[in-house]
Amino acid sequence: MRNVVVVGAGGMGRAWMDAIARRADTRVSAVVDVDPAAARGAVEQRGWDIPTMQTVDEALALVEADLLLNVTVPEAHLAVSSAALRAGVPVLSEKPVTPTVRDALQLLGLSKATGVLLATSQSRRYSSGVRLYRQAVTDLGKIGQLDAQFFQNPRFGGFREEMDHPLLVDMAIHTFDQARYILDADPVSVYCDEFNPPWSWYRGAAAAQAIFRFADGTRFSYSGSWCADGLTTSWNATWRASAQSGATRWDGERGVVVERADGDVRELEASDGDEGLDAALAEFVAALDGGPHPSGEISRNVWSLAMVEAAIESSRSQAPVLFADVFSAALASALEVADADVAAALQSSRDLLKMR
Repeated sequence: MRNVVVVGAGGMGRAWMDAIARRADTRVSAVVDVDPAAARGAVEQRGWDIPTMQTVDEALALVEADLLLNVTVPEAHLAVSSAALRAGVPVLSEKPVTPTVRDALQLLGLSKATGVLLATSQSRRYSSGVRLYRQAVTDLGKIGQLDAQFFQNPRFGGFREEMDHPLLVDMAIHTFDQARYILDADPVSVYCDEFNPPWSWYRGAAAAQAIFRFADGTRFSYSGSWCADGLTTSWNATWRASAQSGATRWDGERGVVVERADGDVRELEASDGDEGLDAALAEFVAALDGGPHPSGEISRNVWSLAMVEAAIESSRSQAPVLFADVFSAALASALEVADADVAAALQSSRDLLKMR
């Protein structure tokens, strides 16, 4: 039985509490939130007799913690995850792991320096549909083009409608992460054009088009909008891949179609299995039991965050952006504030980040 400290008692925090409770080998040992009423309400709603606190340090000092779920606002991710790592407690964090690549590199260095696991839950990577599509793409051989179209029209209200980059920062990271998963590769450059249609109800740019280039020449194109009334897509987007031996498309849900160059057409149906938070938690617990590192382990997941940061920079500059430059600038900034052990771990990670 693993004891889990959950930090953040909002909607997502409560969803994670329920995912933990669904497993026979995990239980919530404490709930932390800056709002005491929110923490108490989440615990009482579930009929649990466990303590609630306002700070991570207090929780880690008073209760058993085999892992920590970081479900705070992104701006608090660095402080919360750092406290747990320094206390020797593995961390599974909500996305984004931090708001910036610079802060993510600080956590990467700290994770390596302490030897304590930190991973991000990219929940849309864990759908049965994307797993099936990845296999279909792999089976077609060399990929030339991968395209994703994401068109939705949520009326969130609140902070999202006031963000500078609502689509890229809050949503596109899911699609970018799925592209890395499908291709099993990382990009080398991006050109992005971000904009806001005249009918948009968002203050910031709610639409974008981007082209990512990978080292082997594969292109991944993204076209998305959060103010698209009509013909909306799945929240997982809709996908098409053009490959050496044919093409395949995914509706973003469970349906995958493959047409090979010889004319053979097959419709594939995704199988059942753990998805979303349940699958992310299962993968993380398996890693703690000695299994493979989670797919969202910090040194891997930082690439999905970098795709967002590089796309925004490209849109600002109206020029292609190299990922080596993004990581070089972020590393230089992270090293300015890093402790000696973290700095040494970051310096040793240059090859991991494919930096010049």
